[in-house]
Amino acid sequence: MVRAGLTTERLVRAGAELADEIGFDQVTPSELARRFDVKVASLYSHVKNAHDLRTKIALRALEELADRAAAALAGRAGRDALVAFAGVYRDYAREHPGRYAAAQLRLDPETAAASAGVRHAQMMRAILRGYDLAGPDETHAVRLLGSFFHGFVALEAQGGFDHSSPAAPESWARLLDVLDSLLHDWPRP
Repeated sequence: MVRAGLTTERLVRAGAELADEIGFDQVTPSELARRFDVKVASLYSHVKNAHDLRTKIALRALEELADRAAAALAGRAGRDALVAFAGVYRDYAREHPGRYAAAQLRLDPETAAASAGVRHAQMMRAILRGYDLAGPDETHAVRLLGSFFHGFVALEAQGGFDHSSPAAPESWARLLDVLDSLLHDWPRP
């Protein structure tokens, strides 16, 4: 029998909140069942297993991040779009560390193709059109931006910039200037 009020949406939302509190790697059906004061078996009417729960949290995080990025990009182009997009990633990672980690979960190809991850790539490519990049160079640039955003926020979250000057926000702004310049002067084969 399904406990009244327990839905997939409620479980995923609670799982995402739990990820922010204790870390995405620590979210399990057992932890979630404790939060709802139910037996683990009660969850299996809504999620198949731990992997399914983690996947649903990842999909939610990708959707939230894509929605924020789309709102931030509206009406922007070039450097302004790059800075807005980057800021969304950094802010989301800081506000929702567990959900941000969930967004990095490797999804199977079919799930990935149906996820908001596709929107992320489309938005990055839209930003890069302002830099006149196409084909393989556009793909290289998407990978560069993703590596920079994720690398910086991961190092910052782990305290990697806490012991030196200038402060991380100053480096972030300066490095976005460098990325903008690099994208404008992208080396042509």
